[in-house]
Amino acid sequence: MAEDPRILIIIPAHNEADSLARVIGEIRAAVRADIVVVDDGSTDDTAAIALQENAELLSMPFNLGIGSTMQTGFKYARRGGYDIAVQVDGDGQHDPAELPLILEPVVNGECDLAIGSRYLERGSYSGSACRRAGTAIFSRILSLMTREKLTDATSGFRAINRNLIELFAHDYPRDYPEVEVLLIVHLARYRIREVPVAMRSRGGGRSSINSFRSVYYMVKVLLALLVVASRRHSPKLKEKA
Repeated sequence: MAEDPRILIIIPAHNEADSLARVIGEIRAAVRADIVVVDDGSTDDTAAIALQENAELLSMPFNLGIGSTMQTGFKYARRGGYDIAVQVDGDGQHDPAELPLILEPVVNGECDLAIGSRYLERGSYSGSACRRAGTAIFSRILSLMTREKLTDATSGFRAINRNLIELFAHDYPRDYPEVEVLLIVHLARYRIREVPVAMRSRGGGRSSINSFRSVYYMVKVLLALLVVASRRHSPKLKEKA
């Protein structure tokens, strides 16, 4: 890692006009980094606010989802030669004041991916019981699959180094990627570390996960984990190894 790494903050945003300006301002107050807003087909003033705040803007042609939005950001990071990329959601839940904590282990070369965990040590996050249960289930499953303790597998507050920028720019899960990505990173033998952070309530916008999508989310992610694990143990992959 360079002594003064080039850092890119990627803000995936879909209809986050109510909170985006505040998020960008808080990021600039917390760290020295470039900022790119990836507007995922917003129908409000998200794109205009990004430009007003002098952030770089990438606009998706229509709403493609968080996976495609983040991969677009990673492609931009790779093309720009950045050393570190950080996801900070545009809804205000991720507190930019916590960015130095997430960046530190990546900058120091202690891990390839750092996750801001709501439930590690500080554990003050008060999300819905359903969300907490889902996170606990996925964290437990991943802990068993990776043989390392994970407490917040669904957190999108993450920093990655250049190796993973390259990997994710090439391929990134499209639909609800956070949990699946952790298994992919583990199987590729990259290092993961959780960092305790405090998170906030949404500053605006609306969650994309309703009752129906909660069920779909659980089934889809569990199936994705099984597919990723089966690929790792397939005879074809063993022959190539």
